[in-house]
Amino acid sequence: MTNLRALKEEVFEANLELVRQNLVIYTFGNVSGIDWEQGLVVIKPSGVDYDTMRPEDMVVVSLEGERVEGELNPSSDLETHLALYRAFPTLGGVAHTHSRMATAWAQAGRGIPCYGTTQADYCHGEIPCTRPMTGTEIASDYEANTGLVIVERFKGEDASQYPGVLVFSHGPFSWGKDPAEAVYHATVMEYVADMARVSEQLTGGLQPMSQALLDKHYYRKHGANAYYGQVKRK
Repeated sequence: MTNLRALKEEVFEANLELVRQNLVIYTFGNVSGIDWEQGLVVIKPSGVDYDTMRPEDMVVVSLEGERVEGELNPSSDLETHLALYRAFPTLGGVAHTHSRMATAWAQAGRGIPCYGTTQADYCHGEIPCTRPMTGTEIASDYEANTGLVIVERFKGEDASQYPGVLVFSHGPFSWGKDPAEAVYHATVMEYVADMARVSEQLTGGLQPMSQALLDKHYYRKHGANAYYGQVKRK
């Protein structure tokens, strides 16, 4: 069973990493983590400055959104995080930013095409963008419906095989096995978003990388016979 105090520390540090990686300004952004055994989510409090925030300020809620610990209000994006955890039980952490380049692609309503091996190491193709939300979805349970639109985009797919997603006209959500990896993936998404933008500026009519090279880079890191990194020896 995960120690809630330790999870609060993890989520706190992951939120500070958003600042260190220049993914947020002011009080933008939020990171959460989940203890699956207890069914509890720890998330950044809403509108609290990163410079004054403390681990004990993290808010603990149930998967149904009921507050369990914490005096501060949870992030306004809480219901989006909860929708993702309920739909994707392999996730251990979720991050949301308005990082400049990834958000620009979201505002354009475009997924980030896979033009090179940097992105292929993390995603087997394009980092997708959701459809626009309807007026009804926006007017009623907006944050929960944001999560459901993301879930809809990955219907029939394994969301854990992607570093995250772009929400149309909004910005990036990323995820991982824990809060730290969710922020790591947010950083990667911002990096490849910027490279894709520059690549398109350098040449017109650019096509995604070849399928052969995409497969090679993705599966050497994530496939059944992956050989990237170090193997633990017995």
